[in-house]
Amino acid sequence: MLDLNNVIGNERVIKHLQNSIQSKKVSHAYIFHGEEGMGKKMLAHAFAKALQCDEGGILPCGKCKSCMQLDSNNHPDVFWVTHEKVSISVDDIRIQVNANIQIKPYSSPYKIYIIDSADKLTEQAQNALLKTMEEPPEYAVILLLTDNIKSLLPTVLSRCVLLNLQVVDAQVIKEYLMTQYQIPDYLALISANFSGGNIGKAIKYACSEEFELIKDNVLHILKYIDEMELYEIIEGLKSIAGNKTSIEDYIDLMILWYRDILMFKVTKDPNLLLYKEEYQYINNQANIRSYEGIEIIIGAMEKAKIRLKANVNFDIAIELMLLKIKENSNG
Repeated sequence: MLDLNNVIGNERVIKHLQNSIQSKKVSHAYIFHGEEGMGKKMLAHAFAKALQCDEGGILPCGKCKSCMQLDSNNHPDVFWVTHEKVSISVDDIRIQVNANIQIKPYSSPYKIYIIDSADKLTEQAQNALLKTMEEPPEYAVILLLTDNIKSLLPTVLSRCVLLNLQVVDAQVIKEYLMTQYQIPDYLALISANFSGGNIGKAIKYACSEEFELIKDNVLHILKYIDEMELYEIIEGLKSIAGNKTSIEDYIDLMILWYRDILMFKVTKDPNLLLYKEEYQYINNQANIRSYEGIEIIIGAMEKAKIRLKANVNFDIAIELMLLKIKENSNG
């Protein structure tokens, strides 16, 4: 049964939502902000379930008609806003939200609209949504899920309760993987450490038979990146990524490598490294790279992820990222 108590971590956010239910001071609009895989959809589903439960408590009963309808994605008063194009258009908002939000709920206390990937809302779509947010019916609740808060207009932000999802402790993730997914101890530990506190990534790593192979392939490039030509790195990344939709996982592993270099440069403590077995290579790169250079490289990788999500040409996004790495290879 999915409820707020089953959501891993983010106790502060969960407590806030439960208090709002208990005090009957539910806001008309919330933003769940956190990177992909941190549980925004799970949290939104659990919150909606608690709000609509026939029992009226801070936790859903899981047995009433409303709870069962939500679990089967068939609730008449909970709407997941969909879109067919790259962005969420003004027509998507007008048709799926504004056109029926004034009609009272069919069977529940609230009408709930969940907009996943809210960073894809066009400016016109946000302005259309804003009109509804400014004078919402008392039963309306709008949940915006986003991993890029900067994409939302200040006027939209000002109308919402902002809830920032936090990273989850590695030990908590490890225990969750072992109990819920029966992942062996050693694999649960590796997956938790490399997830960066992101439960979604940890599950993906732990359940992927190819994770170790992926990591080894990425490491081969990272260890010898200074000696490789740009075209060799690009071809290497293309060949190991295969499916371009998985490239962000590879970039994440690369970011962790450079964070290790930065960590070691600051602390000189090999016990703090994620890539402990690669201490020699990390030590060598920490000696030749400057703090500023490492930070520029990490920033370039984060920017590449944003570009890829915005459907910038794959080759261009990767080449720009690798150029920054090569430019900052020695200082």
